[in-house]
Amino acid sequence: VQLQASGGGLVQAGGSLSLSCAASGRTFTMGWFRQAPRKEREIVAWISASGITKYYVDSVEGRFTISREIGKNTVYLQMDSLKPEDTAVYYCAAQRVYRDPVTTTAYDYWGQGTQVTVSS
Repeated sequence: VQLQASGGGLVQAGGSLSLSCAASGRTFTMGWFRQAPRKEREIVAWISASGITKYYVDSVEGRFTISREIGKNTVYLQMDSLKPEDTAVYYCAAQRVYRDPVTTTAYDYWGQGTQVTVSS
């Protein structure tokens, strides 16, 4: 399975951006991670295969929305009220089989990173 991510870019603080990630085949949980310079890659949000269960890291709760279009094997991340600390390379990821979806090691497939830069 290959993941193709798109979106991202440069926006001022308070603005919005959206990311999308299309999988070439069937996957289970899909998630978005991010990695800022000199920091470890961290989970941002994940969504279950059914699209019913969602998780957000505390720092984005209420500002970001993850969704999934099951028929198209595509996951989206709508990012609103962006802050400079959201600046990072964002990665989509997907599971081949279900595992606890919070850690990077739980995912089997990764998309290319896409840069999100929020200016103050």
